[in-house]
Amino acid sequence: MKKILLSLVVVSVLSGCASSRKDSATEEAAGGVTTETTGSGTTEKVSPVDFSTAGSDSGAIEGLQSIRFDYDTAALTDTEKNKLAGNAEWLNKNSSMKLLIEGHCDQRGSTEYNLSLGERRANTVKSMLVKMGIKADRLSTASFGEEKLLTNGDSESELAQNRRANFVPKK
Repeated sequence: MKKILLSLVVVSVLSGCASSRKDSATEEAAGGVTTETTGSGTTEKVSPVDFSTAGSDSGAIEGLQSIRFDYDTAALTDTEKNKLAGNAEWLNKNSSMKLLIEGHCDQRGSTEYNLSLGERRANTVKSMLVKMGIKADRLSTASFGEEKLLTNGDSESELAQNRRANFVPKK
């Protein structure tokens, strides 16, 4: 009888401690918002991050966009540089977040060529983000060449969707 009573007391105490502990990050996350300390030391409310392997291609990560490239180049247009600046702002707001930058190509060209071009695209984006003040150790790169197509069509608009750098957040 003493063992049962003692067990009940211990369970009651432990459950009481667990329920009285307040974890503001958990409470806020349940509402879809959490806080993050920025690089400048201020605290901001940020939306939870979608960690799916689709990354920025999913369109589900507010403030993080995939970067598009013209055919057969790793150069960034002014429009894409502006999008990349927005991604740098996102990284500054999510200062503990790391990103994998994936380089992708359309289905034209050999496998070897497209892997090389995808690597150059990912590295171009990484270099530009570092120039914008993002620490290099928060960024990693990978090339998928033509292995992860968004569309399989042959029209120029469909091919253009596949020429991109995609951002996948890492925990």
